[in-house]
Amino acid sequence: MNEDVKTQTASHPRFRRVWWIVASAVLILIAFVVWQKVAQTPKTKAAAPQIVTVAQATQGDMPVILNELGTVTPTATVTVMPNQSVSGYLTEVPFQEGQDVEKGQVLAQIDPRPYQAALDQALGTLQRDQGLLHEAQMDLDRFQKLVKQDSIARQQAEDQAFVVVQDEGTVKLDQAAVDTAKLNLSYTTITSPVAGRVGLRLVDPGNYISGSSSTGVAVVTTIKPTTIQFTVAQNDLQKVVERFRTPGVKLPVTAYTSDGSKQLATGTLYAINNQMTMSTGTVTLRASFANDDEALFPNEFVNVKLLVDTLHQAVLVPTAAVLSGAPGNYVYLVNKDTVSVHKVKLGPSDGKNTVITSGLQAGDSVVIDGTDRLSDGAKIKVATPPAPQVSRAAESPPPANSPPPPSGKKKAGGSDAPSTGK
Repeated sequence: MNEDVKTQTASHPRFRRVWWIVASAVLILIAFVVWQKVAQTPKTKAAAPQIVTVAQATQGDMPVILNELGTVTPTATVTVMPNQSVSGYLTEVPFQEGQDVEKGQVLAQIDPRPYQAALDQALGTLQRDQGLLHEAQMDLDRFQKLVKQDSIARQQAEDQAFVVVQDEGTVKLDQAAVDTAKLNLSYTTITSPVAGRVGLRLVDPGNYISGSSSTGVAVVTTIKPTTIQFTVAQNDLQKVVERFRTPGVKLPVTAYTSDGSKQLATGTLYAINNQMTMSTGTVTLRASFANDDEALFPNEFVNVKLLVDTLHQAVLVPTAAVLSGAPGNYVYLVNKDTVSVHKVKLGPSDGKNTVITSGLQAGDSVVIDGTDRLSDGAKIKVATPPAPQVSRAAESPPPANSPPPPSGKKKAGGSDAPSTGK
């Protein structure tokens, strides 16, 4: 009985209509929810290719240059001072401040009269003792003859021989005193010990000076030739020493201004210090320069470029292409329309180009601009070079009042010839 009721109810048309309405509502609700989800989900677009600038790796020569700071160091800087054995009033300073002087040129004169008097006294003493020596030698000769004739005692002749020896010693002492007096007299004339340029006068005529004074008369500095001292880090020292010791090889050194804007002079490396500075881990080197144009000034700070070697047929890329990061040193290698991260090993660089010792070959294309927006496998588009700009003179139209261009060639008289068309 109950089963018949259920069968009749399920087959009733009204029940079926209600069931379809409920099912349709549920389906509509589900469709609405799905549509909302789909509408709120952002549409993923394919990443647009990045516009980059590329360059090809090339082969060429790369100079191995060390950039250092240096100081112009004269080969000689001498403070001209009086000798310790002389002193007196300065009577003359016959030089112009800042002038070039030769070795031995007179720079100052001390009053020589006391030393001339001492020399005259020493000469007089020498002359007197030389006369006594001659007298003693004559007596010795006479006594020796009398001894042979057995006219005097032998002891008298022997005593006279010792007198001659004593007089000879006295004459030598007198001669040494004369030489000392002459030397002291020469010291009253103060000369330049080296050729160079004299500085400002440190003492004026009329002052009393002596060898114990620490001021001196002037300072003479050599200008040409000159040298530059600079330091090299211990990591770069080995290759410098190897090239420096190669027979027939001279390492060129170029000096620039402190801001690097102008080249001053070129020279060669000629000395390496015999020990390293422990506090800085550097070694001092010295290069010589002819300095004929006097472009290098003593104690001037300069930038120094030391050419150690030249790498031939090296793989070169623009320095802008080289990047550093988690992979180490790398470049973005161009593969048709994509790029890939490519690890490389670097060599020396001159700022514009960098040597790639391994990881690239000549002809490979690398990205040099736009690398900040790239990643491994990113799509790229190579930027086209800009079109040449037309000059303003070519673009601007002729003035309104200007006459039309002639239609034919000018005659010799200056009038326009009519065009002859056929």
